[in-house]
Amino acid sequence: MTGLKLDQFLPYRLSIASNRVSAAIASAYQALFGLKIPEWRLIAIIAEHDGITQQALGVATRMDKVTVSRAATALVERGLVARKPNPGDQRSHLLMLTSTGRALYEDVAPKALELEAQVFEGFSAKEIASFREMLDRIEASAAPFDADRG
Repeated sequence: MTGLKLDQFLPYRLSIASNRVSAAIASAYQALFGLKIPEWRLIAIIAEHDGITQQALGVATRMDKVTVSRAATALVERGLVARKPNPGDQRSHLLMLTSTGRALYEDVAPKALELEAQVFEGFSAKEIASFREMLDRIEASAAPFDADRG
């Protein structure tokens, strides 16, 4: 016997915690804004850029190409995101929020921050800062094992 106890295995615990928080947030985004988590993630990243490719969105969100493509297509179809030619690479397009997409982002972002505050309301500012630092360190230490994203 290896001694592995899944409920004490930290990668598993991180995944479970992430899934629980994501599920709570997903139901709110779906009910309030008709957005799935991948769609919201794209909107949030696109809002931070003046045009971004789907490939860059995949890297930024850590989502696979198919998920990014489906979410981007759904957002374009809803008129929240526009595709424009990429002057730096004719094989790709830049995605940008439309005015409707920007307005939706301005409505959703405060709700996202409110949900984050609710999840972490039992933690001190110092604990949250330490947690952010630990997450940064975990991501950095896991990066060498991530062959797909480098």
